[in-house]
Amino acid sequence: MSFIKRINVFRRAIMRSMTKNIGTSTINPNLTLPPKDEIKRVLISRPNQRLGNLLLITPLVQEVTATFPKCTIDLFVKGGLAPTLFENYKNINLIIELPKKPFKNLIQYFKVWATIQKQHYDLVINVDQNSSSGRLSTRFARAKYNFFGDLSDNNSTQYEDYEHIAKYPIYNFRSYLSQLGYEKKEDPIPSLDLKLTALEIAEAKKIVAEIVKNGKKTFCIFTYATGEKCYSATWWEAVYEKLITAFPDYNIIEVLPVENISMISFKAPTFYSKDVREIGAVIANTEAFIGADSGIMHLASAVHTPTVGLFSVSNINKYKPYNNNSIALNTNTNGVENACINALNKILRKI
Repeated sequence: MSFIKRINVFRRAIMRSMTKNIGTSTINPNLTLPPKDEIKRVLISRPNQRLGNLLLITPLVQEVTATFPKCTIDLFVKGGLAPTLFENYKNINLIIELPKKPFKNLIQYFKVWATIQKQHYDLVINVDQNSSSGRLSTRFARAKYNFFGDLSDNNSTQYEDYEHIAKYPIYNFRSYLSQLGYEKKEDPIPSLDLKLTALEIAEAKKIVAEIVKNGKKTFCIFTYATGEKCYSATWWEAVYEKLITAFPDYNIIEVLPVENISMISFKAPTFYSKDVREIGAVIANTEAFIGADSGIMHLASAVHTPTVGLFSVSNINKYKPYNNNSIALNTNTNGVENACINALNKILRKI
């Protein structure tokens, strides 16, 4: 681990220890429970800039919208990516963005906190109960109801998928609402959703056709990931050779990262873009996606393409793709190449 990463780990640990006791989602008995259509303004706090973590809150945004259909939602995030990801969520009002590097943008940093304090909300929701900035913003915001994201009831034992980072905020939120007197929902958790338009999908279909130049069906691979999640070139080359042998009747496209790196030395036809929505639309025009746990893996899940997620170091139960016939594989076991083939067979050929 680099020196800077060690400093960041230490900083986060200190902040968590200082903020872990800030706020609890207690119910004020003096407040009258409003009808759902009277909840008009909601703030969702997830001060994080990573592609995957932002996409992983799209199920909660859908949940809040379905629960309070007349509400508008503000998002408290970090960085400048959220407006692109949520541009087709019509009830998103403000996207309040912390700068990615607050110490280099102190004036902007404090302006953001002032923006939150100026607003008046009916409900504030902190997505991650372990987020220091999330808990602080939930306390700082002015609202009738402040939900800090804490565990309630027996959710962790009641739901076998509770550990998933896109799901437990919804399970906990439902329990909180039931404490307020609303009927507790037991609907399936919504999928991640980028909400691509028909035009975006149609334009990306042309891109795929130009890359492959034949009538065969196509699936895509993503061979990059950050840090320890990134598999070696040797690993990927072995898997790629297995894939082209097992699926000669399919095209394989490699989606490249912004770093323009290929762990198979650009042996497959490639697609490169810095436009996240365009990348998502291209993936949506393929039959399946296979790649390591990463933001692009969550992007594939968010465009509803069957996704084979590869996990070696991160928590598979917390981050695995779900719905749309997606499959998560622990690659620390033997025979992973065959496991990849079997997973794709289940998706592509229904074997």
